[in-house]
Amino acid sequence: MIGEFPPAPGRTPAANRIGHPARHDLHPVDPGRRLVVAITARALFDLEESHSLFETEGIDAYAGHQRQHENDPLTPGIAFPLVRKLLAIKALGRDDLPEIEVILLSRNSADTGLRIFNSIEHYGLDIVRAVFTSGAPVYPYIKPFDADLFLSANPESVHHALDHGIAAATILPSKAPERPSDQLRIAFDGDAVLFGDESERISQEQGVDAFADHERSRAEEPLSGGPFHRFLAALHRIQDAFPSAASPIRTALVTARSAPAHKRVILTLRHWGVRLDEALFLGGRDKGPFLRAFGADIFFDDSPHNIENARQHVASGHVPHGVSNRG
Repeated sequence: MIGEFPPAPGRTPAANRIGHPARHDLHPVDPGRRLVVAITARALFDLEESHSLFETEGIDAYAGHQRQHENDPLTPGIAFPLVRKLLAIKALGRDDLPEIEVILLSRNSADTGLRIFNSIEHYGLDIVRAVFTSGAPVYPYIKPFDADLFLSANPESVHHALDHGIAAATILPSKAPERPSDQLRIAFDGDAVLFGDESERISQEQGVDAFADHERSRAEEPLSGGPFHRFLAALHRIQDAFPSAASPIRTALVTARSAPAHKRVILTLRHWGVRLDEALFLGGRDKGPFLRAFGADIFFDDSPHNIENARQHVASGHVPHGVSNRG
């Protein structure tokens, strides 16, 4: 556990947006509800040095180091750009936007966590709610906060969040990637992330030809919602308050699907009534170079292989959901 104690046990017409013309959401969402992101300290800041000390010298040395350096700001971590850009949208103070909140969850104690809060203050991040568990798991607190997204380097916590219907991803701690744009850019895989994994099961169990036939015959049948369906809807509510050309958020679908399996995806998004700005149907090509071209601040995928390729190019979160993560 890096840096933390070990666990105790003029709006563009709707028809011009990808998938937007009709609204028949699978899970209707109150337009006034908040967008809540829960994030661990290891995802928000780079705590590699602290963790190395913890591993080599133990908790007491780690705690002493954090107290000694509690006024030294931590380096931004891999999910820092996502948080900073979301909070910049919140700072607009517009009444027509859903309330945006970022919540910190940490296995640090409140005492060693003071450095984290000092760093939050140093960077001007509007984060006021936090949980410090002194080594106990943080996942029991994700649901009470009604989080739409949970980011953590702890796979166990991510699994628990997904089991409770919360979009969640495991990220590998590192320094924040440098992206010059102030626009928040988020990319998603399709099957087992935005959508359910029923079609991916056909592909893995019966082969590519059976998958193509399955999708062609069910092109008019919407796919089920995956673990990130609700988070995408929350982003859409923010995007919908801005003209397309001036939106502070840009989203992309980056999928291994290709024709003819593209049609079902497009019609599903139309059925849901959500917005995606770009759709890349790559037909099995490596996703990393395309994600870099898109300028993703973060990318979510269920495939460990795809994540390993993508993380060489952009910040990436593994979604341990669906058939690719069984067994």
